[in-house]
Amino acid sequence: MDAALLVQLILLLPLAGAVFNGILPLFLPALRTREPLIGAVATAVVAIPFVLVLILFLGYEPGQPVIVDFFPWIVAGDLEVHFAYRIDELSLVMGLIVTGVGALIHLYAVGYMHGDSGFWRFFAYLNLFIFAMLNLVLGDNMVVLFLGWEGVGVCSYLLIGFWYTNLKNSAAANKAFIVNRIGDFAFLVAMFLLFRELGGLDFTTITEGGGAIPEATLNWIVLLLFIGATGKSAQIPLFVWLPDAMAGPTPVSALIHAATMVTSGLYLLARLSPVVLAAPDIMVVIAVVAALTAIMAASIAIAQNDIKKVLAYSTVSQLGYMFMAAGVGAFFVAIFHVMTHAFFKACLFLGSGSVIHAMHHVEHEVEHKTGKHIDPQDMRTMGGLKKYMPATSRTYFIAMLAIAGIPPLAGFFSKDEILFKAFEYGYDGHAYAWFVWIVGLLTAVLTAFYMARSYYLTFEGEERWPLADQVHPHESPWTMTVPLWVLAGLSVVGGFLGLPGVIAHGEWNLIHHWLGEPYGGPVAEPVLAPHGEGFLAIEWGLILLGAGIAFAGWLFARAKYRTDGLAYDAHLRAKLGGLYRAWEGKYYWDELYDRLVVRPLMRFSERGLAAFDRYVVDGAVNGVAALTAGISRGLRYMQTGIVQNYALAIVFGALLVISLILFA
Repeated sequence: MDAALLVQLILLLPLAGAVFNGILPLFLPALRTREPLIGAVATAVVAIPFVLVLILFLGYEPGQPVIVDFFPWIVAGDLEVHFAYRIDELSLVMGLIVTGVGALIHLYAVGYMHGDSGFWRFFAYLNLFIFAMLNLVLGDNMVVLFLGWEGVGVCSYLLIGFWYTNLKNSAAANKAFIVNRIGDFAFLVAMFLLFRELGGLDFTTITEGGGAIPEATLNWIVLLLFIGATGKSAQIPLFVWLPDAMAGPTPVSALIHAATMVTSGLYLLARLSPVVLAAPDIMVVIAVVAALTAIMAASIAIAQNDIKKVLAYSTVSQLGYMFMAAGVGAFFVAIFHVMTHAFFKACLFLGSGSVIHAMHHVEHEVEHKTGKHIDPQDMRTMGGLKKYMPATSRTYFIAMLAIAGIPPLAGFFSKDEILFKAFEYGYDGHAYAWFVWIVGLLTAVLTAFYMARSYYLTFEGEERWPLADQVHPHESPWTMTVPLWVLAGLSVVGGFLGLPGVIAHGEWNLIHHWLGEPYGGPVAEPVLAPHGEGFLAIEWGLILLGAGIAFAGWLFARAKYRTDGLAYDAHLRAKLGGLYRAWEGKYYWDELYDRLVVRPLMRFSERGLAAFDRYVVDGAVNGVAALTAGISRGLRYMQTGIVQNYALAIVFGALLVISLILFA
């Protein structure tokens, strides 16, 4: 099948689904209640593009990118931008992740959103989100990518604030939108600089000519691109929107935080990897910021009691891992972790949604019988759910082991490959990589610990909700459990696509073979010094170290939380004191921004801008109005209603015209 036709269908099917679910119900209100039809259409228009991307994937010849150019979009002077899309190794991998995981999340949402009055609107937003994300990962130039970049931003605003009658949700949506604008501004400036230096914004021009840009300018470009990435991909200091985004429905959390929007910043750096590698000083910044983000978010997750907040900070931490890989030049490993993270994190988020779905039933029953309110997302009021929700508990357990890095699950391969690449880069003489490696090891221990804590507090031990002997939760419907099992299976086998080089050298390392040099892929790698014969033993040692760390974190948490985890939480709070309170308070980032940014801006707006608006803007408007009124009052006296006066005016006018003709 023709590649252009396939790309058209891949892009237009989700857009058509958004129109069907979002526009038609406005004119056909009866359609709003047809949940099976809406859910089937919404899921199909994402599942079919997955099959089409898979067809492109299977028929693709490595190292031979296909450019599908539909038409010129912007032609202004030297700027010529086409609506063009790029089919290569990187876009195909990302396309498979977006559509594959996205289709599973759509199917899950059919059960999760059942009975919601905005069911049709929700799926319209989801389909539109997938359309924007596909533009982002398939675009052949920075402008089309930016179109998708802004599209996912708008859709995330609509989805996070979906239940907008709750002011907390609206505030979270506003926060996500505003924080991302900071990164988007930096991204735009980087685009302007690239166009000024290279005269084009397509990826071929940028990757082939980027190395010729003067060093100082190139450093600024890469730094600005990284700042743009910190907004979408939640790195210090622009990560604060992501935990609050948990206010949206759980399928939104899974879609945004697992495989799509939050990975777009990492995808941007990977797509422009030859340019990033040409700015080694900025790579240091990327790696250090990423390492600090990873360990900061992991420590915060330890002290969170909201199950979705634990997963949110876990996402921030795992994104830190991905950027750590980018900071040491291992872009193909970063994309590998994007893939495995999509599997286990989507499973974890959807599993938490299944738990919340069940606990909502408990909440209603308890409130009806006792008048007491419980938080359906608070792990302190859960416990013992394993016997009521076997499918959810088992899939959550598998995904928990995967993200912890327990071999041979998916997270073990990608996480340990990142740690190995950091070690290797340090071994090659880049001292900052040692810092990244050490922080990565500490973060791995914390990850295994806090994820095991979330499992045992939720599914093991005694039931801790009121009337636990009378009110019981129930397992979710098949539309929710089937995606959980599929994602859990992928969390088991997905890592084998990137076996570490020490186990399978060269072309058998499929991810490296598909994405990285020297095999002709679009993701560049740094040139490292050759290793000695003894380095093979070091590789095996690092693998064993990574596995040991994962097991240690998991088994320690299992010992402390399996029976009475709340007691160990109290022990940690008493033992660590202020440090634990800092974790609970999320290192007071929101309070810091409130004091340094929000309050001064509000005061300036209320005093300075309000006065400017009142006296300058309003004064100018009122002044123009008063001047117009005054002139009008003067001119009205010329309208006397006497014909002789009008005749006299005509005579004077004629004399004036004749004078101008004769003497001007």
